[in-house]
Amino acid sequence: MTFAALAQAPDRRRTEARLLALVVLITVFGYTYTGLSMGRLLPGGLAVFTAGMLFMTLVPHLVLRRYAPRADPLILPLATLLTGIGLVLLHRLDLTYAQTPQLKTAQAANGQLLWTVIGVVVCLAILLLLRDHRILQRYIYLTMVIALVLLMAPAFFGADMYGAKRWILLGPLSLQPGEFVKIMISVFFAGYLTVNRDALALAGRRVMGIQLPPGRQLAPIFTIWAISLLVLIFERDLGTSLIFFGVFVIMLYMATDRTSWVVCGLLMATVGAAVVGSLEPHVHGRVTAWLDPMRAFTAAGRAEHMSDQLAEALLSFGSGGISGSGLGQGHPELIGFAGNSDFILTTVGEELGLAGVMAVIMLYVLLAQRGLRVGLSARDPFGKLLAVGLSGALLLQVFVVAGGVTGLIPLTGKALPFLAKGGSSLVANWVMVALLLRISDRAQRRREPA
Repeated sequence: MTFAALAQAPDRRRTEARLLALVVLITVFGYTYTGLSMGRLLPGGLAVFTAGMLFMTLVPHLVLRRYAPRADPLILPLATLLTGIGLVLLHRLDLTYAQTPQLKTAQAANGQLLWTVIGVVVCLAILLLLRDHRILQRYIYLTMVIALVLLMAPAFFGADMYGAKRWILLGPLSLQPGEFVKIMISVFFAGYLTVNRDALALAGRRVMGIQLPPGRQLAPIFTIWAISLLVLIFERDLGTSLIFFGVFVIMLYMATDRTSWVVCGLLMATVGAAVVGSLEPHVHGRVTAWLDPMRAFTAAGRAEHMSDQLAEALLSFGSGGISGSGLGQGHPELIGFAGNSDFILTTVGEELGLAGVMAVIMLYVLLAQRGLRVGLSARDPFGKLLAVGLSGALLLQVFVVAGGVTGLIPLTGKALPFLAKGGSSLVANWVMVALLLRISDRAQRRREPA
């Protein structure tokens, strides 16, 4: 790329460059402040962390200038900022784990930084190789077959960890197929609904003022409902089941513009969750702990294998108050291994307070809003539905994780996107970012004159 080509890049890339520079400043400051707060010295890995953040911002920015110059200018900075905040929080937890070896919790920040680099490289590879997102529409059935195999694999070959079977062990590594399945099913549903949306939009009987779809058109939603229940029964994975079924309902409503599909989906999800929650012991235990979290601190609660993590999370949020205790001044490690998994949001709540939690949630909402905006601006139906599906999957995952940690819904155990420890989740989320960037670039090219 020549300097002349860089100078002729659209204004949105220059806006993106300014935002990425701000992201580097925020994350490096947070990393440095954490080290000074806890050890009174500059953190030893500051140079490595700064180099990693520069790589995460500079290289993707240059690639976008050359291969996707009209892509949305906010998607990359938002994803990078969320990832950087996650690295800072993991570094903060690692400092405590190093000082208290009796907790027997492995440090995660260095490994997460490595997975971040891998995720960014995968994102760049997709941008370089996939010049038109509509190519994916040719392989929707193959994509769905692979997704179903990955979705069911943990039930037969997976490892039972923390009460759920959502991991596949590959030597020293572990893989969560569900993180990639949410992207694959979004691709399949987008292609399927593009072809069949007219048939699914037909009106049937009116019941209690709601226009229900015809009986023969209910087969797709019943099939997806049955698969999600099988995942919930055999893998005890409430989060993946909710995301799998929820994404389909969201995309179905987007394709047909019929509220009846949403009503049917909510009713079926409620019935399925209630039946499985009353029969499956692990799911029932999580529901019981959700209904009475403080009982887990009693001897009776422990005898019933109730998790006390929700009660600890609520205490952590309560101690943080509005502004929090400050980075490095709380005790998020008391939640144990969950401190750097889905409960990493409690670290934000305790040390950055309600203000920090709301800021993080607003970053997710803004990222999803940009994805929905990409869907609205796309001219082709497949790209429109795919962008909406990916954004809906992100919102659903944030909802099930944040809702579980704050006591709004039972715990699900899913990883908080970009923030929580997990290589599979991180790589999958950066794949989602690459697809949204490619769709947005394609949509803007079609809107502008040649």
